[in-house]
Amino acid sequence: MITGKIRSDIDKLWEEFWTGGITNPLTVIEQISFLMFLRLLDIQETAKERAAARKGGQIKAPIFNQKQQKFRWNKLKQLPGPEMLKVTRDEVFPFLRDSKAGTTLGDHMKDAQFMIQKPSLLVNAVNMVDQLPLTQGDVKGDLYEYLLGKLTTAGINGQFRTPRHIIDLMVALLNPRPGERVADPACGTAGFLTRVNHHVFKTNTSKGAIIKDEEGHEYYPGDQLSTEERKHIQRGMFHGFDFDSTMLRIAAMNLMLHGVDNPDIHYQDTLSNSFPERFPKAAENGFDVVLANPPFKGSLDEGDVHPSLMRVVKTKKTELLFIALILRMLKVGGRCAMIVPDGVLFGTSTAHQALRKTLLEDNQLEGLVKLPSGVFKPYAGVSTAILIFTKGGKTDHVWFYNVEADGYSLDDKRDPVKDNDLPDALARWEKRNPKKDKDRTSKCFYVPVKEIIEQKYDLSFNRYKEVVHQEVEYDSPKDIIKKLRALEKAISKDLDELEGMLG
Repeated sequence: MITGKIRSDIDKLWEEFWTGGITNPLTVIEQISFLMFLRLLDIQETAKERAAARKGGQIKAPIFNQKQQKFRWNKLKQLPGPEMLKVTRDEVFPFLRDSKAGTTLGDHMKDAQFMIQKPSLLVNAVNMVDQLPLTQGDVKGDLYEYLLGKLTTAGINGQFRTPRHIIDLMVALLNPRPGERVADPACGTAGFLTRVNHHVFKTNTSKGAIIKDEEGHEYYPGDQLSTEERKHIQRGMFHGFDFDSTMLRIAAMNLMLHGVDNPDIHYQDTLSNSFPERFPKAAENGFDVVLANPPFKGSLDEGDVHPSLMRVVKTKKTELLFIALILRMLKVGGRCAMIVPDGVLFGTSTAHQALRKTLLEDNQLEGLVKLPSGVFKPYAGVSTAILIFTKGGKTDHVWFYNVEADGYSLDDKRDPVKDNDLPDALARWEKRNPKKDKDRTSKCFYVPVKEIIEQKYDLSFNRYKEVVHQEVEYDSPKDIIKKLRALEKAISKDLDELEGMLG
């Protein structure tokens, strides 16, 4: 979490862009990311210089050469507005696009555009970014997440930001471990990957090492992580793919600000023919954990989809193809939690039923968490569920849970409310037992796979939920008429008294 002052500073920075004529939320975040990236490069270079000075030598692989020293943040911020704009637009930004800084974000800058046209806006933005705590560990990650929270519009392909508390539930359901490889085939802003990073540090921090800020918020240094595990987290743990270059730049910045200096983030349509060719180790049997909320609007041209996916499920629907893709990406025994629209659970087409059959008979479908339809507002009102499955094996029972409240109002405002089923869902998941969880009238229960097969692989919660009907007793018609006559008599008496008072 971040303090009130930092929130206020970010709000002011946001307002500067809006009053300066840049009103697209994604563009605002992208432009702020560029400035933050430039400042981070200067911070990294300064750290290298200090380390070299202590050893009495020169820095290795400098980010800025002698001619580029004027591009550094501490030099740039001192320039007057018109000169700052000219240098940034004509020299610094081309440098960022061609940067050999060795960072993932630098790799995704090639087609970036500098949208700030007013010197006053640039000066104000630089001054505000200069005040942000980009050197304060976990605070800078929380800062960027708060900034990303201002994304309030869905993308043209059905993209929308998954709420952090839903991501945290999904991550906790899978409980990723430090040595595992984690992927998101449609990573967007890398929300799932950053929260896995947070989870790994939190679950590997001893109680005595927890750090609390002045507001009581906790940060986790991960003191129980080994050196090798930390190296793996930095270089080998997180892998993201997306075909939106703007999202990739934001994803790379998000991970960098959460302490993953060089995340493996790539421009790639993971459903396409080129994915297995470009990333053979990622496309097949590559990952221990996959977390995803892939876009599920529209359909694809059959010729663009890799044949191996069509062999699993012959369809053009992206929501079905992504499940087939994830099954291919996972190692045997690998785990997945993904969000799917309700239609995946009970669709009657051949493709829908074939995919559910694959999940149940060729893999282990472990659980399904039904979410209320307002969870993704204001982006969308679609009703969804979380599928939890393991590649390989077979399914004996499926665990169902019905979330009726997630701690926020289910309207466009999404204000905090008292009711919240998510902690209970996680607690019951961790204690689940097919022999005990049989009460079909409760929020969660197990269903034998045989029964699901008999229902044509239907996975909708309400198909198996038992509703208890309470018998209601009514008065006899004669008693009702008697009461009505008594009521009529009382009304008549009151009217007579009122008429007498009026004279």
